[in-house]
This record gives sequence, C-alpha cells and structure tokens, in this order.
Amino acid sequence: MVTTPTEKPPYQAYATIAGIFLGGLAGVAALSRRSPPSTAVELAMLGAATFKVSRTLSRERVGSFVRQPFVEGDADTGEDELPAGTGFQRALGELVTCPRCLGTWSAAALVSTEMIAPRFGRLLTWSLGASAANDFLQAAFAALRAKANELEDEVP
Repeated sequence: MVTTPTEKPPYQAYATIAGIFLGGLAGVAALSRRSPPSTAVELAMLGAATFKVSRTLSRERVGSFVRQPFVEGDADTGEDELPAGTGFQRALGELVTCPRCLGTWSAAALVSTEMIAPRFGRLLTWSLGASAANDFLQAAFAALRAKANELEDEVP
C-alpha cells in the first residue's frame, strides 16, 4: 500500500514509535552501568555494526521474519517491499523496510546493550562490526577479481 496524496500518513503511530524510542533511551540512561562508547575506534565499530544490523534486518533474507508482518506479499529479498496495512502496522512497515531509519534503532539498541551489559554489548558490537568489514572486503575482492578477469580477457 503506497501512500497516495489524499491518504493521511499514520502520524499517531509515528508519535507512538518516537515515544517508545525516547522512553527506551531514557530507561537505558537510568539503568546504565557505564557511559556510551566514546572513542573514535568505538564509534567507527558502532557505525559498522549499525550498518550490518540495519542492512540485515531491512534487506537480507535472514531478516525477512522481522519484515513479514509489516509488508505486502512475501518478505523475501528486501527489495521493493511495500509497507502493509494502516496505522501502527504501516508505520512499522515503513521503519523495517528503510535501512537508514532502522539504523537509528539499531545504533540505539547496540549502544544500550553496551551500557547495560558492557561485556555482551562490546562482543555484539565488535562481532557485527567485523562482519560489516568482511562484507566490504568481500565486495571489494569480487570487484577486483572481476576487473582482473576483464583485463586478462583483453590481452591478445
């Protein structure tokens, strides 16, 4: 279901989601055992981990179980999935199909985990960050290999 110019976006659902987000952060701040990550290396690793989580949940087949209740049709590849329903269902569908939007929630979840359960949070963040680095290295290697093969084919 695509929003038409006459269809009103689910503003009440957006407000509820934003309230849950802010309330969750406030709860974490009250319960936290440490400050959020603060070094450049920690921020870089958090950024990579956030990228990995948001892309996996919003685009990969393995994350389809998160998207399925909120998209039209079958959540399989993450491409061209449209939010389903109205109200809260639609707002969540918009959230889980948007890697950038989901990135905000992913970052908050990872930082919250690091603040409440530092050992587990750090292990999770660094594992996901390393996985994101692996994704980039695999893509770079594949591109380099394809270019090398292309150049090799040009040699007489």
